[in-house]
Amino acid sequence: MSSLSRSLWDATPPSVAVELSAHHVAAASVEPRGDTRVVRAHAVAPLPEGALVPSLTAANVRDRDAVVAALKRVLEQVGNPRRIGLVIPDPVAKVSLVKFQQVPSDHQELDQLIRWQVRKAAPFAIEEAQVSFVKGAQSSDGQEFIVSLAKREIVVEYEGVCTESGAHAGVVDLSTFNVINAILGGSGAPSGDWLLVNVAPDWASMAILRGQELMFFRSRGSEGEGTLADLVHQTAMYYEDRLSGAGFSRVMLCGASSSGGAHSPDGAALRRSLEERLGTTVNPVDPRTAASLTDRIDGSATLMDILAPLVGMLVREGEAA
Repeated sequence: MSSLSRSLWDATPPSVAVELSAHHVAAASVEPRGDTRVVRAHAVAPLPEGALVPSLTAANVRDRDAVVAALKRVLEQVGNPRRIGLVIPDPVAKVSLVKFQQVPSDHQELDQLIRWQVRKAAPFAIEEAQVSFVKGAQSSDGQEFIVSLAKREIVVEYEGVCTESGAHAGVVDLSTFNVINAILGGSGAPSGDWLLVNVAPDWASMAILRGQELMFFRSRGSEGEGTLADLVHQTAMYYEDRLSGAGFSRVMLCGASSSGGAHSPDGAALRRSLEERLGTTVNPVDPRTAASLTDRIDGSATLMDILAPLVGMLVREGEAA
């Protein structure tokens, strides 16, 4: 059974995480050393253009042989694990925040209620969907749930690639949620209201959190209108108008280096444009606050962006209640 789950801390992770994205396959392993966690090994293999195309409705794995070959290479470099946590692109799922004034005590009844609530937003029959949910923020007017909805056959595509490569995907989760995991699982996690902007060459997602509670989530593919800075500005306006926002305590950016280079003109320009729109400093996500690197691992900006969702998947266990 597929295990697509949104929960920040709801499943015990394996010791190796893998990310399948449109442009590369990456893997990392984390091990405890005393009171700390350390990235023991990592590997990255590029994918040919068009081999994997993230989509909510269409087939994602277009060149199965190329994806399997790349995955086998990175798994070999991190010890050929039999069980992995799998990070997949945000566009594979539709994320919704739904609120109920009264919550059924029976889990099956709650599952049916949530499916009924999100069915109109699904671009396919709800019977074809894999739906997972977890409690979000609670307020005087009800209990919120964060719901992830994906087409079951697409999740199976990703799991099948792992199986063919010799590994079982015990946990399947979205990129941005695991970047959040890395931030919350690290030292100096943000308090108050904070914004995460997670970008890839072909999509971008924004999440607003109030401490550890997700308050807003939006993802956009490359076909969306307007610039990323425009989208972030709209998100900030929504935060002020609809969430009674008093200002972000921190704004964090992940993926700029692997999407154009944090130190390249494109990456630097992206960060500056966000700072100008938001009127505050934009900081890169640093997964080393959650898991340090060994001396032999180069801590480049590009590697930090690649490691962030992988480390996030792997530190979930240490933060579980």
